[in-house]
Amino acid sequence: MSLVGGHSEHEIGGMTMVPADTRASIAVDLGAESCRVSLLRWVDGKPVISLVERFGNAPREVAAEAGGGLRWDLARIVTGLDEGLKKCAALATEGIRSIAVDGWAVDYVRVDAKGQPLADPFCYRDERTVESEKLLYERIRPDRLRELTGVQLIRINSLYQLYADKLAGIDPGVAWMNLPEYVLSRWGGECVAEHTNATHTQMVELYNKRWCTEIFEATGLDVSKAAKIVPPGTIVGKLKGPLAELPAFRDTVLVAPACHDTASAIAGIPALRDDWAYISSGTWSLVGTLVEQARNGAAEREENFTNLGAVGDRICFHKNVNGMWLIKQCTDAWAAKGRVWDVVELVAAAEKVAKPEGLLDVDDPELMLAGRMLERINTQRLLRGLEALDESPDAAPVFASLIFHSLAARYAEVLDRIALHSGKQLKRLFVVGGASRNEFLNRLTREATGLDVYRGSAESSTVGNFAVQLAALEGSRDIVTGVYAEQVSRWALIFVEAMEAGAQ
Repeated sequence: MSLVGGHSEHEIGGMTMVPADTRASIAVDLGAESCRVSLLRWVDGKPVISLVERFGNAPREVAAEAGGGLRWDLARIVTGLDEGLKKCAALATEGIRSIAVDGWAVDYVRVDAKGQPLADPFCYRDERTVESEKLLYERIRPDRLRELTGVQLIRINSLYQLYADKLAGIDPGVAWMNLPEYVLSRWGGECVAEHTNATHTQMVELYNKRWCTEIFEATGLDVSKAAKIVPPGTIVGKLKGPLAELPAFRDTVLVAPACHDTASAIAGIPALRDDWAYISSGTWSLVGTLVEQARNGAAEREENFTNLGAVGDRICFHKNVNGMWLIKQCTDAWAAKGRVWDVVELVAAAEKVAKPEGLLDVDDPELMLAGRMLERINTQRLLRGLEALDESPDAAPVFASLIFHSLAARYAEVLDRIALHSGKQLKRLFVVGGASRNEFLNRLTREATGLDVYRGSAESSTVGNFAVQLAALEGSRDIVTGVYAEQVSRWALIFVEAMEAGAQ
């Protein structure tokens, strides 16, 4: 963990941990922009982590005859993952002990009685939930949803999507699984809903860790078609099918880690004291802290903070803030105009322009939608009495500077409220995920928050995935609460150091 503008710090030290079984492990991380397959091997008693397969991922509009809507290419995803596993099997001649899958939350696959997909899954950004959100609140009040689940009201959640399915005539009696759990089941695992991922559906009781029958009944959804909820670190079966015929996969177990990639990313932060917050920085910026008990009082509900499952029977108390989605949408628009901006190049150029006049409301619902991002940003500026910015590719650094300054200011606002609601004296902020490499944004965040900002692993979800796997396989697991937080943190430190050493 590198301090922005300073030195490195690890607070867990002085130990060497080697698993009893030194066969390899695989971590699959499904991302909304890319999917990754990573391999952990033990060489001379030390872990070596390598990225074996990475392929692009993006939703696309499909024709009406194919179901319509903004959907993920499921065949592309599973083919890419299978190819990644084959490459891992060729490398790990010692054999592969385990595979675990994490990924973005809320999206799911509809399956038939044999577990086969019925259609490509919708992307959470599909605008069908605009209408379903309005109609859903006629069936159950939003304040009641908050009271029952403690989860942020945001129309990307699975509940709004499942209700949109029902409105479109899809039978509520058709089973569904979130994407990471679907991948595990496709490889031979039991059909489950891992708790950290299940909480993001907005259909789980906050305190009882079970599906909320009141929500299912109010919306006409079928609770019997929701998979059994299990804690992070649950072993869900053994690899089956054609892949299992490869020598490396003859006795490989499947593990449901923290299937929500944010929960995995936070599990990948080796910090034990209670004075820190996090930003999981990527397409979204998840800004929050870990708490032992949910915060779901009137103020937290009014400000729409969320309480999601975390490793070690804790809670990720945070807020969704728009993130690098804004930059990606802008760079796509400039590319369509003939100029391809590399993100690293754009960040460097943005750092050289003057501080912007006025800031964006980065969480404006209009800025959550796909397409016309330059126009949407300028519309917001005009409504605030500010001049529109030049939308040409040459003016890209000015747009980027505005976005980065606006994000840092929003992070500071949210972290102030988190400190108040959690009762913590925050001193440190760990930034993990792909956008943790953005040193300009990290510096702006340090200046806006006054916190010591540490740059964590860009692949923190992979680190957390491996840490949960090893904690589960080495016996640090309770049947009710899952893997133990301290043991996961110790494995996380080992893997963070291994990835830092590999990058040098």
